[in-house]
Parts: sequence; structure tokens; C-alpha cells
Amino acid sequence: MGTAAPESNSLRTENINLRVTRNQKALIDRAAEAQGRNRSDFMLEAACREAESVLLDQRYFNLDEEAFQRFIDLLDAPPTDNPGLTRLLKTKAPWDK
Repeated sequence: MGTAAPESNSLRTENINLRVTRNQKALIDRAAEAQGRNRSDFMLEAACREAESVLLDQRYFNLDEEAFQRFIDLLDAPPTDNPGLTRLLKTKAPWDK
């Protein structure tokens, strides 16, 4: 996977048009300005970063039958004792104290 950074302006040959509300546009403009960027660069980088994240979350891997069975066996096995996790789960959340 590549980086979420947009390609150079000179390589941009395609258009993407979006309809937004006035509030959405103002929000995007404020965020872009806070980073010293223009709206297009800000939106393109954010969209590319999210697109890469979505694609990375949907990874496909291929296993032969033996490796797949080992994988399934590990998923089906009971969890091993984890004292740190047990302690964490017994600890009250700060807002519950």
C-alpha cells in the first residue's frame, strides 16, 4: 500500500466533485487552515488515509488445508490464563469509583 499523502499537483488529472452542506464546508476549511493547507489537499489526504485504512482492514490471506486447520484450532482453543487481563477486568473504571 502507498502513502496517504496526495500526489504532486502536476500529476492530478482527474476530478472528484462533492456536494456538502455549508457547515461541512466551513468545518473542512477551518481544519485545513489550522494545518496551513488548502481545502483540496486537506480533503484528498484525509480521503486517501481513510481509504487505505478500510482496505487494510479487509485483508485476505490464503492458507493450505493444513495451515487453515491449525488456524481454526487456535481460534477454537480456550484462552490461556492471563493474570494481567484478569486484574484489568476486575479493576473498576475511574468513572465507576
